[in-house]
Amino acid sequence: MLLDVDESQLVLVDYQERLMPAIFEGPQVLANAVRLARMAKMLQVPVWGTEQNPERLGHNAPQLAELCGQTLAKMHFSAVGDGLGARLRAPTRQGGRSRNSPQPGRKGLEEQAARPVIVVAGCEAHVCLLQTALDLVDEEFDVWVVTDACGSRTERNRDAAYDRLAGAGVELVTTEMVAFEWLRTCTHPQFKPVQALIK
Repeated sequence: MLLDVDESQLVLVDYQERLMPAIFEGPQVLANAVRLARMAKMLQVPVWGTEQNPERLGHNAPQLAELCGQTLAKMHFSAVGDGLGARLRAPTRQGGRSRNSPQPGRKGLEEQAARPVIVVAGCEAHVCLLQTALDLVDEEFDVWVVTDACGSRTERNRDAAYDRLAGAGVELVTTEMVAFEWLRTCTHPQFKPVQALIK
């Protein structure tokens, strides 16, 4: 299965200025996150950011923060614990009520996201990124983690996160894989601008 641009949302987890200097290969990780956000903007994919305890850890790097449509401040390591899952489910009005609101006597996992494919990347891979991705799987989203835009303070922790994510059925991809799957063809009107970002 390939990524579908019209079903995708991008979630960028905790690229905070006070955290990034400690991340293994931090400059490359941040550069790939910025590339992802720029590509998403070009292709009209919604971009979400999260920040872990921003009063203590600061805000996301400004070059990334300006590309996020919304940024969720959180205290849970998983952004789902602070409401990300609900935000990713776009409400659709039907007869004066949200399509996502449960019917009387029915529980709320009847909700369906308008864009159920969540492309996610972030720091630290073995903590906030991992817990967010696993909780999104539990919320029945289709989760794809962009490995070259994720980082931890150590390679061992980062790689352990990838092993666990793969075991949970999460698709592991790279920034270029996302780009070319979103585009699908060299005749796409945004092909050259997107290609320029990854050259």
